[in-house]
Amino acid sequence: MIRKYTLLNYKIFYLLLFFISCFSANAQIGIGTTNPNASSVLDITSTTQGLLPPRMTTVQRNAIVTPADGLIVYDTDLKLLYSYVLSTLSWVPVSGALPRLNFKRIRSTDNLATVLATELAAGGGAKYVLTSNTLYEINGQVVFNFPIDLNSAYLTGLDANEDIIVKTSGNLFDGTTGGSIRNLTITTPGATVFNLNASASTLTFLMRDCIIGNSNSVGLISGYGLVFMSIVNFSGNTNGITYNNIGQLLLSNQAWFSNNNGTYEKFTGTFNLIEKQGGFSNVNTGAFGLDVSTAGLTITGDAVLESVVFTGPTPANYVKPYVTPSATTFTGYNFNTSWTVRAAGIPTEADASAVADFSMDYPVNTGLGVTLNNSTPSDIVKVGVSTGTAPVTVYSNLFRFATDAGTSGYNRLKYVGKKKRIFQVTGSISFQVPGTGVFIAYINKNGTPLTQYKIYGRGAAVNDIIVLPLNATTELTTNDYIEVALQRNSGTTGQLIVPNITVTIK
Repeated sequence: MIRKYTLLNYKIFYLLLFFISCFSANAQIGIGTTNPNASSVLDITSTTQGLLPPRMTTVQRNAIVTPADGLIVYDTDLKLLYSYVLSTLSWVPVSGALPRLNFKRIRSTDNLATVLATELAAGGGAKYVLTSNTLYEINGQVVFNFPIDLNSAYLTGLDANEDIIVKTSGNLFDGTTGGSIRNLTITTPGATVFNLNASASTLTFLMRDCIIGNSNSVGLISGYGLVFMSIVNFSGNTNGITYNNIGQLLLSNQAWFSNNNGTYEKFTGTFNLIEKQGGFSNVNTGAFGLDVSTAGLTITGDAVLESVVFTGPTPANYVKPYVTPSATTFTGYNFNTSWTVRAAGIPTEADASAVADFSMDYPVNTGLGVTLNNSTPSDIVKVGVSTGTAPVTVYSNLFRFATDAGTSGYNRLKYVGKKKRIFQVTGSISFQVPGTGVFIAYINKNGTPLTQYKIYGRGAAVNDIIVLPLNATTELTTNDYIEVALQRNSGTTGQLIVPNITVTIK
């Protein structure tokens, strides 16, 4: 067969040779541009279209056989570009950061039955049991149709003003496990926020930077080893919260606004430690700010209420006090000796403020007899011991102090605070002597004279009246007590008559 080459054939041939030689010389390709960047092998230029890499699921990506170093695909499950790193034999996000493990985002537009299908199945179709140690992010306003069991998971929003949980009936948080709630607004009109009854005292519940508003009831938190609630605002709730049987309860900078009703906060059962610090409680008319009146409320360690501001139209309702009378409660005060209270709007109550006094005062020419033995010096006898009837003694200003009943407790002040501290004891004693002699007045601690503080007085004649000051400094612990005693150092024997004695401890 004879081929015929025309001029056109030759032109096409030489044109192909030109393109090949250009490509070989520059090794560059330009798409959308006739002048590819000199640093690139491939320069794609467009203002209306993008580059679309291979798209596949995570399973498909992991199924690629012997992927090349630097191979790039788009993971449609994780919504990220991934590149293969041969040195580590692993896929990494192109952004350089691995996606968070144990994470789930719940959007306002999501179908909860789909997004939380696993959690709903774990709750038997009646509640959402969150996956333990998993972070759930609330995005927008999410309305829950079933209760949430935290199950030691973390529930959080990015902005409490925008990320909101709503439930309109029943309980919102319901379960026996711990967990964490942060940066959320929680609103339950017609429903209860918390019905949490921990199954073990080792569990922890944490809540911070949240708003709880417009709920029928804030509810119950009970049985935890640790409950820590910090920077929580309560607004427009019909009923407040009850804390029950908690090891350590820490409440920091909580705000109770005047549009709340019922009892804002109530403590029941047994606590090792309560610390409520900072914030305020603006108590509405007819409401109570803090309720510690339930019988059996016990603090095995200490309780602190400090720097909380109580305001409102009815100061008597700021605190519903412990039931009185009691050996550890005092008329006109709200708490018992387990508490240290320094809060604006209510009385200060602390062992550091403990004080007491008594005054025994008889009419002129009468008094309480004190019989001393005939030894010289005589025995040291408490003023008020072995009397048939109680002395004419008035006990007043008793705070964290008490008196003992019976003859042994006459003219006695007993410290009932929990903290050891140093007290100043002051007073005076007047007594009539049977004759010339030298007499000594003592302050006794737990029946033992504080001899370094003894005071001497001298009577010059029968029926002379000696007046001696009393002054001492001593350390007292729980149930230590203070009394006054007399002794004859020398002189006439016989009975002393004591018409007046005063003692103040502070």
